[in-house]
This record gives sequence, structure tokens and C-alpha cells, in this order.
Amino acid sequence: MFYEQRMDVDGLTPTDLRAEYESDLAGVIETAGVDSIEAETAVERATLQALADGESPSLSLEEASAILAFADDAPDAETVREIACEHLLLGMTTGVMDVDAVSRGLTLELDPKEIQQKIERRAPMSFEEFVHIQHVIASNQR
Repeated sequence: MFYEQRMDVDGLTPTDLRAEYESDLAGVIETAGVDSIEAETAVERATLQALADGESPSLSLEEASAILAFADDAPDAETVREIACEHLLLGMTTGVMDVDAVSRGLTLELDPKEIQQKIERRAPMSFEEFVHIQHVIASNQR
């Protein structure tokens, strides 16, 4: 699950990592049902259906957290999002990284200030941004 502490990426690319997480989300959607998740969240039906069909739709971290909250063993959506971001900060500490180092490792165009705001949940974060940031941090664990 994407909100758990990721200590390494074992040669995975950010695309591979996202596919792994999207597979987890698709499993949750299959179990809970598109109708149930759509009725209780702000996630659009088209996004849910795309994930269920194995596609990679545009998704926010907040939406991914709302979907994952339907898993039997997952906490509520806000807690999932909070834990996910806290694990990014913990990974930066463990890897002795600051936001400048994370920014240098990203293939996305995010400056250090934007990264800081997103990790601290003061700015919205796309699921794509989350995966890329997590990948950089996990790649630098010792």
C-alpha cells in the first residue's frame, strides 16, 4: 500500500511503482465496488472505472487515499494521506535528504518550496507527484 514506509524501490521506475499502487487501488475498487466508492467519496466514476480497468488516470493523493480507505485493513482517507506524507518526511530524515536533494532527484518540474508544501499537505499533491517523490526518497535510503 502506498501509505506504508517504503525503504527501497528494488530497481523499480516511478512508472513501475505507480503501476504497483494502481493495482492495489484496482483491487480495492473490485472488492468495494465502483458504486459504493463513488457514493461515499468525491472521486469521479470515470476515474474509478479507469483504475478498475487497469488504466492510469489522473489522480490526486487525496483521491487515492479516499479509495484506499475502503480496504479492510486501511484507516480513514485523511489518516492514509497523513501517514503517506509523514512517511515521506521520515524517509527524508533516514536518507539524510532535504527538499533540495529531493528536487534534484526528480524528473518532474517541482522546486524545493513546492515539494515542501506538498509533503506538509499545505498544497495539493497529485498521485504522480507523490510516487515520484517517494521513489526519489526510497532510492536514497541507506
